Amino acid sequence: MSAGDTPLLPAARFAVLLTAAAATLSATAPAAAQDVPEGLSASGSVRLRYEAVGGQARAGFNDSDDLTELRTRLRLAWRHDALLGVVEVFDSRAWGANPGTPLTTNEVNTLEPVQAYVQAALGDVMGAHTKTSVQAGRFVLELGSRRLVANDDYRNTTSGFTGLRADIASRAGIKATLVYLLPQMRLPDDGPSLRNNDVRLDRESFAAVLWGGFVARQRPGSAILGEASFLHFGEGDRTGRPTRNRSLNSAGARFLADPRPGRFDGGVEGIYQWGHIAASLAPGASTLPVSATFVRLHAGYTFAAPWKPHVLFELDRASGDGRGRTYGRFDPLFGMRRADLAPAGLYNAVGRTNVLSPGIRLELAPSKRTDLFAGYRALWLADRHDAFATTGVRDASGASGRFAGHQIDARVRRWLVPARLRFEVDGTYLARGRFLREAPNGRARDVRYASFNLTATF
Repeated sequence: MSAGDTPLLPAARFAVLLTAAAATLSATAPAAAQDVPEGLSASGSVRLRYEAVGGQARAGFNDSDDLTELRTRLRLAWRHDALLGVVEVFDSRAWGANPGTPLTTNEVNTLEPVQAYVQAALGDVMGAHTKTSVQAGRFVLELGSRRLVANDDYRNTTSGFTGLRADIASRAGIKATLVYLLPQMRLPDDGPSLRNNDVRLDRESFAAVLWGGFVARQRPGSAILGEASFLHFGEGDRTGRPTRNRSLNSAGARFLADPRPGRFDGGVEGIYQWGHIAASLAPGASTLPVSATFVRLHAGYTFAAPWKPHVLFELDRASGDGRGRTYGRFDPLFGMRRADLAPAGLYNAVGRTNVLSPGIRLELAPSKRTDLFAGYRALWLADRHDAFATTGVRDASGASGRFAGHQIDARVRRWLVPARLRFEVDGTYLARGRFLREAPNGRARDVRYASFNLTATF
């Protein structure tokens, strides 16, 4: 497809995807049912996705694009008494990209053993009425609200880590998690290799380290959760791989009231980042102090009705970098975006950095097999001199204002075969505001995005 074409989803093409997924399901389901040795279990999934974007919001890429993606996961687990061993291979591929496509390791990471770990349940070694476990090796993880560290399921690849994790839980509802991790660098990461779906093992090193902990309390039977967290991320240059030499501390607090039928719910989360960062990738670049913030507020109500309607009002603000000598752009590290903001993939325009966005969302569950939501967000820049969110669109003079546009986002999911085959469609429309139209590297055309997904689980 040429850069000027408008991507469409031909019915024949998607029919091929449906047929392939059904064939995959029928082939894998019998294998999953076969007898396996005691203590050993196997599971996995295959997801086919077709996604298309027109009026690309991100600067420097094709105005229109489409991709066909396949993500395969195979997990083997062995359990014996208090020990658990897990190996999981991810195979994420994409087809249809050209040099102007925003194809990255977020879409492609072939034949990678993302997880290979041992976990031991140590019981009450930390004291009476507690449960302690430790984990070592390669693994994925989700911490707290998942806004700094997450196993992002919408994205075609995931973030993996190598290191240690310890969890402590008490009968009073107190849970603590401590981690020391080396983030896995997904490879290969050059354009030709990604477009060719080349295989190369990811690697980790002490040039990038993430450590810290989360402590939360939620009394048994209570809907209220309180949490405090601290994470430190440090990185340094390696041969042929310059970095911004980030040394970031992120301290956060979160309070949450879970949704319940006939009840109000809500939450607030705040994160403050400080440390230092290089002004650029150039050798010998000056070092800037960091002071950045993130705040999320939300309030909702769940109606006691058959479709369980949940109305949610939300506000997200992540700081941007201004003109001063202090670097103010909030860094979301390894967090997710789909659950709060917008899809990743070819859209990937709205992230948790230099954004101010109030919104409203309606969530429905018509049946056990179907769920859907539709939401609206207004989008502003937190700082008019910085690039908006993750678009790369910037007006350093600030003359293009702060209003980025209106976003409408929706998703429908349906289990075609309960617990075995699920269909999902996502659609996003971004009506560009003044900033995204008038900034020096902005564009005029509104953004349209859709993805069609079929997941077979075994």
